[in-house]
Amino acid sequence: MTTYRTPAPGTHPEYLSPEYKTTHRRAPLQPLIRIPQTLSEITGPLYGHNPIGETDNDLTRQCAGEPQGERIIVAGQVLDEDGRPVPRTLVELWQCNAAGRYLHSKDNHPAPLDANFIGAGRAITDDHGNYRFTTIKPGAYPWRNHHNAWRPAHIHFSLFGPAFVTRLITQMFFPNDPLLPFDPILGAVPDARARERLVSSFDFDLTEPEWALGYHFDIVLRGKNATPFEESGT
Repeated sequence: MTTYRTPAPGTHPEYLSPEYKTTHRRAPLQPLIRIPQTLSEITGPLYGHNPIGETDNDLTRQCAGEPQGERIIVAGQVLDEDGRPVPRTLVELWQCNAAGRYLHSKDNHPAPLDANFIGAGRAITDDHGNYRFTTIKPGAYPWRNHHNAWRPAHIHFSLFGPAFVTRLITQMFFPNDPLLPFDPILGAVPDARARERLVSSFDFDLTEPEWALGYHFDIVLRGKNATPFEESGT
């Protein structure tokens, strides 16, 4: 099936990326054995048990009050290798808050939590493959991979195809972030052009006056212009 084509070399991160230290513990020591998927694996289970709520794609309206930070709109298309839109697919998003802290028990970064920001959302692409989120621009945060290590501002994306085995995970970065050249996770993508596809573009047309700046981020599932995904080890 075309869903399981071998990706183009250099597009996705390798299992072992020396500068990204936790890959040393996760990278396999023996060559991988490719196991063909069975019919049950590629047809189910499907998402959809919990319907998308009214505020699932607006992370600024999920709590009693307004979250702190800069409001932004993130939108784009999910496309296949031929540039055709992928309709009715689930797009999930998660991120830290404006201070650079996740709402997670293991995040002990001494930055403030935001009682009005959960940091997670969902959307279904429309008939033209479009998705759209309103959220808060995430902050940078330290992550102890090396001396003075800071993650650039980024948003995590997850996409589901017809079954859980087809789930893909990636990250979106922001243009002109000075931390991008120092990030070993972004640097784990071998091809420079593929790394550029992880950086969103500022979109003035998407920007809403007196409300939120807009960023455009298309997600290409396969082919020579594919978005790098974390399926290969990061």
